[in-house]
Formats: sequence, C-alpha cells, structure tokens
Amino acid sequence: MTTNSAARERFTLGRETRLPPLLALALCAIATWLPGPPPASAQETPPVAVIGATVMASTWQDPVEALGTLRADESVTLSSTLTGTVSALNFEDGDEVAANQWLVQLDDAQAQAELRAAQALLGQRRSALNRAQQLQDRNLGVRATLEDNAALVKQSEAEIDAIRARLADHRLQAPFAGTVGLREISVGALVTPGTELVTLDKLDTMKLDFTVPATLLSVLHPGLTLSATTPSYPDQVFRAEVATLGTRIDPISRSLVVRANLPNPDGRLLPGMLMEVQLNQPAREALTIPESALVPDGERQTVWLIEPGQPAHVTRREVTTGERRQGEVEIIAGLDGGQRIVTHGTLKVREGDPVELVAENVGEGDIRDVLERQRRATESRASD
Repeated sequence: MTTNSAARERFTLGRETRLPPLLALALCAIATWLPGPPPASAQETPPVAVIGATVMASTWQDPVEALGTLRADESVTLSSTLTGTVSALNFEDGDEVAANQWLVQLDDAQAQAELRAAQALLGQRRSALNRAQQLQDRNLGVRATLEDNAALVKQSEAEIDAIRARLADHRLQAPFAGTVGLREISVGALVTPGTELVTLDKLDTMKLDFTVPATLLSVLHPGLTLSATTPSYPDQVFRAEVATLGTRIDPISRSLVVRANLPNPDGRLLPGMLMEVQLNQPAREALTIPESALVPDGERQTVWLIEPGQPAHVTRREVTTGERRQGEVEIIAGLDGGQRIVTHGTLKVREGDPVELVAENVGEGDIRDVLERQRRATESRASD
C-alpha cells in the first residue's frame, strides 16, 4: 500500500507539472483568432504638405516667332550714266546730306563747250527770225522763209535742252535726304556707265521684313504689335507695329512676307541687320496654370486636383493643354476656373491622399522660403 500510494503521488505531481505548457499553447491559439489592435498601415494617414495654385483666367497672347532683316526706309546706289573723269566730290564718309545736294561732279568741259556753241547758234537763228518777221510785217518777205527760220530756232532750243540734260548727268545729286556710305572713289578716277559711286540710305525709319506661315493669314492685319531684338544690342527691345502684308504667298515655303516700320532716331539700326521678331496675336481669355503642376502620364498630361473636404484630398485629373509661355501653360479642357491644383509635391501624393495646403500661388523665387518654414514647423511639432 505504501508503494502504490507513493507511485500515485508521483504520477499526480507529473501531470500537474505538464498542464501549464498545454494551457499556454491553447491560450496562444485562441489569441490568434481574437481581433487585435489595428496595424500601423491601417491607421489614419497624416496629410501630405503640398504647395498649390488656383486655376485662373488671364489674358493670353499667342506669340509668333520669326527671323527678319532690316532695310533702310529709302536706299539707293548712285552710279554714272556716262563715261567721264571725276572732277570734284562733295561728301565724306558717313555724311548726312540734304535732298538735291550734289555729291559727285564729272568733268563736263566738252559739254559746256557744246552748250556755248549751241547758244551762239540759237542767237544767230533768232536774229534771222526777227529779220524775216520784219520783212513779213512789211509784206516784203516770203512766208516760207519766216517759217523756216522759226523751225531753226526751235531746233536750236531743243539741242540746248539736250546738252543741258547731258550736263546734268555729269553731276550726281542726292535724290532724298539721308546718310552716304563709305567713299570708294577719288578725284581723277575714270568712271563708266554702271560704275557704283556712292550709297545713300534714309535711316531715320527702318523697314523690318520677316515671314510668317500662311496659316496665320486670318489673324494678321496692319496694327498688330511686335517686339524685335538683335544680337548687336541684346539688352534692348525694339517695338513696332505691322505696317504692310505681302500680296503673294511663297509656293515653296507657304509663307507670307510681313513688313513693320521701326523708328531709328539714333541711327543704331543698320540695313541688313538680323532681327528676332515676336509677333503678338490678338489677346484672348484663357485658363492658365503653372507649368510645374503638369504630371506626364505616357502621352497624356495630368494634374493633381485638390478636392475640398476635412481633410482635403487629391484626385488625378487628365487635362488638355494649349500654348505655353514662360512658367505657364494654357488649359483647354479638364479644369474649371477657381479649382485648386498641386504645383509642388506632385511626386509625394497618390490617388485619394489627404493633403495640407501650406502655400498657394507662390512664385518660383519664394519656393525656398516656403519649404524652409515648413521644415521648421515639422521639426517643432516633432520636438513637442
């Protein structure tokens, strides 16, 4: 009896020592079935700090860029119409000359002698005409003799006019007021018909000729404003208006020549100078957003639209864009005026994310200050 009681006592003690591990295993299994605290990913997502802008209607002008060439308002190259020797010059390089001022004189000694001879002959024939007229008045002369003398007088007068015209060709005059070019001839030089003697340009107003596509013919008209720049004066912008449209379209380039008049009171612009032209089409109203708000998605353009709420959240919206200018893009479809979009922070948000608008309609130069203030605010909340 004593032996059996001892064995039963040992068996009972062994069972009591093995029960706690089994009970712990059962409790663990039950714990896995019971709902626990929500995981970290299921907790509320903090708003993403972004910078936004408001879709606004603004005045938009579609610029047309072109290359143009300057021409003088009036320009001519004076040349000789006969063979002769230069006897005098009445200008220096770059002189301002008046209209009808003579510039080059050719030797006209022979023509002057011919003129004196013709004038002497004219005097003789007029005397003969006077004597014939006196005889005719007394009925002593023949009518035919009077008529012959009158014809000879007219012939001499015509010869004198021809000689004087030749004499005028010996002296080259400025057809208009302007600026002469470099002097390429000297006194004593022999010139022939077609020899270029001097250039003359009227530079107070310059003609700017440039070409634009014929597809813009419907919006082109005199009076359109334009601005022009040249590498010669990179810091200066010259402004003018369209003066004339060409009457023909080039069949190869399908372009039209447009001319504008540029004031040139100080004479800085010269003929032949290259100009970069920006022609402003008529102004129109258009919805615009900052170009930084665009998020390319393949061949599409999208933006992050800020939907109002508590808190505000973002949705992706496809848009159709139009023309662009520095820092801005025209929106043709997809947005309405007054809506808000994300301009900075587009890479941090996803569809439906809550957002915190920390700044709105901020210029590019102020972005750094906004980000620095946001960083300090974040660090202050973390320390609290």
